[in-house]
Amino acid sequence: MTHPRANIGVVGLAVMGSNLARNLASREGNTVAIFNRSVEKTETLVAEHPEAGFIATRSYEEFAAALQKPRTAIIMVQAGRGTDAVIDALTEVFEPGDIIVDGGNALFTDTIRREKAVRETGINFVGAGISGGEEGALNGPSIMPGGSAEAWQTLGPILRSIAAVAEGEPCVTHVGTDGAGHFVKMIHNGIEYADMQLIAEAYDLLRRVGGIEPAEIAEIFAEWNRGELESYLIEITAEVLRQVDATTGKPLVDVILDQAGAKGTGAWTVQSALDLGVPVSGIAEAVFARSLSSKPAQRAAARDLPAGAEEWSVSDPEAFVEDVRRALYASKIIAYSQGFDAIVAGAEQYGWEIKKGEIAKIWRAGCIIRAQFLNRITEAYAADAELVALVTAPYFADAVAGALPSWRRIVAGAALGGIPTPTFASSLSYYDGLRADRLPAALVQGQRDFFGAHTYQRVDREGTFHTLWSGDRSEISAVDAH
Repeated sequence: MTHPRANIGVVGLAVMGSNLARNLASREGNTVAIFNRSVEKTETLVAEHPEAGFIATRSYEEFAAALQKPRTAIIMVQAGRGTDAVIDALTEVFEPGDIIVDGGNALFTDTIRREKAVRETGINFVGAGISGGEEGALNGPSIMPGGSAEAWQTLGPILRSIAAVAEGEPCVTHVGTDGAGHFVKMIHNGIEYADMQLIAEAYDLLRRVGGIEPAEIAEIFAEWNRGELESYLIEITAEVLRQVDATTGKPLVDVILDQAGAKGTGAWTVQSALDLGVPVSGIAEAVFARSLSSKPAQRAAARDLPAGAEEWSVSDPEAFVEDVRRALYASKIIAYSQGFDAIVAGAEQYGWEIKKGEIAKIWRAGCIIRAQFLNRITEAYAADAELVALVTAPYFADAVAGALPSWRRIVAGAALGGIPTPTFASSLSYYDGLRADRLPAALVQGQRDFFGAHTYQRVDREGTFHTLWSGDRSEISAVDAH
């Protein structure tokens, strides 16, 4: 019989699970029990890292027996049926008060369902978003746990011990109940899609319009990373652009197939935003840009279609590069603003008390979208917890105002030059829509009432109205729908 010695366990020992287990074991006070359906992976991890002091187990019963009460286990398996199978197995050997943590990229509605089902057994279920990839899992990720306050009492110190640290603070906070953690992680990934696509569009403009080669663009990005655009993604972009292919001697970016993959979290963000009625147009265009890139037959068929474009000649290269930088920064602000709009709407819909400033703080290190200006987001919500849109906060409003001339020049120039900039353009259009005194939605409402009697409201009096539409305009009249 295994004596309970471990304060935390990990189920699932693929790269992410193995790295997380090693991270946990490296922190003072943690002893880690490990289990994998394939015993070989367990034995390999123990053999390769004897310093970790892992307690290797070969069955769920042995795994449960190795854990101190309340037992705490983190599941690191592929989202979907595999997760459900592990949860079912653990609930058979765990007891009321124990804690099961899903650290995978689960859809938040699945987490809500699982938490409700597991709660009936008396066991706590926590959906925790873990960002930072393989390196983050090993050295310190940003962690977004949901679940009950009771579970957080036990889990909090463990997660704080392994999280990334920004300015002396661990990048983990109790996000909210049931699916809140996975919801916020999903939005994080949606923002990541937008951020990556924006950077790619900036690169494309510098290359195609500016005529700048990848190695030099790498230096431009490295310079940008020393200013307000400082972030992990800008940093690694410079590294990618510096890389030379060993086989051909060409810039590696030129020999990589231009078809971008996706794992679904970006699409989940857009689908959820549609359900919540929140425009996340920059994120959506980033997702669609990947989809378009992955349609080689359509792209080949359309290659000879007319462009009707004008040649875009750059007379002042330095000014052009600065225009691209400012357009990138403004569009990035919109991506985060839209992402936080979705978090606010999700919290309202599902009854979560999410502290927006705390989310920005835990994204400052460990995660993929870590960036200098996340501190400004925390400050914005600290100054006004009920901020209706992040882009209206003084710091961000001023930043966008300073970038607007550059942003407009870039989007207009790209349109005239036939260069696709879907996230730059949609972000600017969203900004203009947000600040518009009056939108053409009034006409849409008229159309809806004409063909479907959907009714409308008026600017000059209260009530809901429907017009008895007729071909003879003199017979048009409005009646109170009530």
